[in-house]
Amino acid sequence: MAEESYPSPGHNSRAVTDDEHELLASRFSDDGIYGDPTDTQVITAGTGLSVNVRPDAAGSVRGHGWYSGSTTTAVPLSANISSQPRIDWIVLRLDRSDWTVRVAVVGGTPGSGAPALTQQTGTTGVYEIPLAQARILGGASSVTVTRAELYVGTRCRPATSTTRNPNPRLGEECFETDTGAKRIWTGSAWKLVFDDTGDIEISLLTPAWSIGVTPVIERRNGIVCLRLGSFQRKVGNLAGSSESRLPAQIPSAFQHRNRDQYALAYIEGVSIGRITIYSKASDKPGQVWLVQHPTIPIGDYVLTQSGPSWVVD
Repeated sequence: MAEESYPSPGHNSRAVTDDEHELLASRFSDDGIYGDPTDTQVITAGTGLSVNVRPDAAGSVRGHGWYSGSTTTAVPLSANISSQPRIDWIVLRLDRSDWTVRVAVVGGTPGSGAPALTQQTGTTGVYEIPLAQARILGGASSVTVTRAELYVGTRCRPATSTTRNPNPRLGEECFETDTGAKRIWTGSAWKLVFDDTGDIEISLLTPAWSIGVTPVIERRNGIVCLRLGSFQRKVGNLAGSSESRLPAQIPSAFQHRNRDQYALAYIEGVSIGRITIYSKASDKPGQVWLVQHPTIPIGDYVLTQSGPSWVVD
């Protein structure tokens, strides 16, 4: 068979059949209900042995749209004459015998759990996606409904850090071309999923210290990892009662929003010191200070602890 493309003037006078439409449109959208789990559930328990389909729900199955209508619709279930409970699936079903999408019931077997859904591909058969499970006790005259809607997903949009979608949907993702970060909308904030800055040197020139090993910082997936390196005292002995700013500066995007961080240092002469890394909310944002230590003579080294880390997003 020769290659085909459609719709096109040379293919069936631009007409598209139902199975061709499914092949074309089934990946335009995920199968599922339009919305998210914070919406009112689509299926609820009805009167007696029935479930209700809420009005104004919409969705898609294999590229075929569905709308529940403007009023509540009741769907009957069969009685359970067994002594064992039965679980039925309430599904949205594409039936290729007439190419309609409708709410349907997949009856379970008492005592055997939920039945399997049918998802046939091709030009015949049915394709089902879940909406809810209905549990019917033996001899019962009512049902218990557990929601299980499959929802249509959202796509990952290319954007910049200043041009994200101002009205995002729950679960929407974006990739920032200027930062290399991927984020997801939680309903209240854009949260970082992935980023990787690589190593960034954070050396700072100070007259009192020289740098032996260069301090570097890295942020990956919202977690900052710091290697401060080593520093040598160059100007004047540092008294044990004095604090001293070390030659490193944490960039703003790497600073913790409100908590100072602490690290240990080995000081030449078999001594220990304490370092404070100030948060964005402090009066010394991003500065690194040696705050507790013995007297440090000119020429002695401060070798810092490797690996302090904190969350910034």
